[in-house]
Amino acid sequence: MKWLVTFFGSGIGKKLLMSLTGLFLILFLVVHLLGNLQLLKDDGGVAFNVYAHFMTTNPLIKTIAYGNYFFILLHAFVGISLALYNRNAKGQKYAVSHSMHTSWASKNMALLGTLILAFILIHMGDFWLKMKLDQLPMISYPDIEGEMKDLYFRVAEAFKNPVIVATYVVGLIVLAFHLLHGFQSAFQTLGINHKKYTPAIKAFGIAYSILIPLGYAIIPIYHFLLK
Repeated sequence: MKWLVTFFGSGIGKKLLMSLTGLFLILFLVVHLLGNLQLLKDDGGVAFNVYAHFMTTNPLIKTIAYGNYFFILLHAFVGISLALYNRNAKGQKYAVSHSMHTSWASKNMALLGTLILAFILIHMGDFWLKMKLDQLPMISYPDIEGEMKDLYFRVAEAFKNPVIVATYVVGLIVLAFHLLHGFQSAFQTLGINHKKYTPAIKAFGIAYSILIPLGYAIIPIYHFLLK
């Protein structure tokens, strides 16, 4: 057990842990987006509220959700730890070379990650926490048994505020830059780096880094402009 602690305390171990947690969170972003796209349905929030009710009441999903919270915090903690480790060891940011071939995102991953963590905390405080503290109205639907919390109402109200919408859009731009470097870096750290496959991984990573944040950004913009 001691060797495991020693390994993950090393620079290589921290990078490996960052890669594994990062890839998990990359997958989570896709699943979370698919659920949030229910907010684009013109049904008065029925589909989204049913989805939110299922996600917060199903025991298995709740267990996975708490695991996801843990991975977010672990990814952030290890990222900050790695940045400090590399700065102390080499006087560099995030273990990258300050050459003209290094992207801005790769030089500032710790900063981008910190901004994303702040964004997540704001997001959870505005929606998740209000739901957990029973600060949302209850709603029922004719064809659905029982009552559920009207999270759609809170989302729709929040996205009428231009400051909140602007904050979300900026946060998602930051996420896009973070993903641009993090996606490919995770595969390289895991040793998946081959002249035949790396270009495809890089291209897919670029597409992912643009399309996923864009998909999230469409939601607040849609509600602000059209709702």
